Amino acid sequence: MSELVIKNLFVSVEGVEILKGIDLTIKSGEVHAIMGPNGTGKSTLSYALMGHPSYEVTGGEVYLDEKNVLEMDADARSHLGLFLAFQYPVAVPGVSVANFLRTALNAHRKAQNPEDKGISIPDFRKLLRERMQLLEMDPSFAGRYLNDGFSGGEKKRVEILQMATLDPKFAILDETDSGLDIDALQIVADGVNAIQGSERGILIITHYQRILNYIKPHYVHVMLDGRIVESSGPELALRLEEEGYEWIRNKHDA
Repeated sequence: MSELVIKNLFVSVEGVEILKGIDLTIKSGEVHAIMGPNGTGKSTLSYALMGHPSYEVTGGEVYLDEKNVLEMDADARSHLGLFLAFQYPVAVPGVSVANFLRTALNAHRKAQNPEDKGISIPDFRKLLRERMQLLEMDPSFAGRYLNDGFSGGEKKRVEILQMATLDPKFAILDETDSGLDIDALQIVADGVNAIQGSERGILIITHYQRILNYIKPHYVHVMLDGRIVESSGPELALRLEEEGYEWIRNKHDA
């Protein structure tokens, strides 16, 4: 069993403190959801965990299987088993989805074993075909340039395709539900559920409860003003959907 441990994490952006002491532990097989209004630091947490250079960690610790994540570059964190699905995936004209995924997968394999020669083209095609079928993606996507001209739903499905291909220990989904219609949301959620299993931990960052209708969390946390102020089971998300965040603000301002 793997474990991602975040202890008293403080993060600043351009000198402004955004995260003010985050404590969170996620184990293999667990699904955690972090909810909260805009500007509370949810996406800051995801970028800081992956090592975005604009997000300065000013205090605290992050360990994945007892290895200090904060001492690693972003690619080393990925090789260790962290994955981030972006809220706004970037287009990369000139690089096909298939080439991007095979290059990323081979980099992961080589990081685990420097003698690894990489996955063969036939084996990779088989793997990619299986993963694309899981996400109900047209096989022609493999030859298209990464996210170039893709709809919002297509971009999010490609993010989950990356997750399915790289098989991380812990996946962070940063507002993956943003901009999706109900059909695209269902397909993305089905893909996440199909590959989640007992060996992978998932952190879902979202404003809304609706994605949690499809990806059932074990734990729900509420973030306000850079802190996790409330944690409970999935029933907390339902209450937030009905009552909003004001009751939590009032509770913690009292």
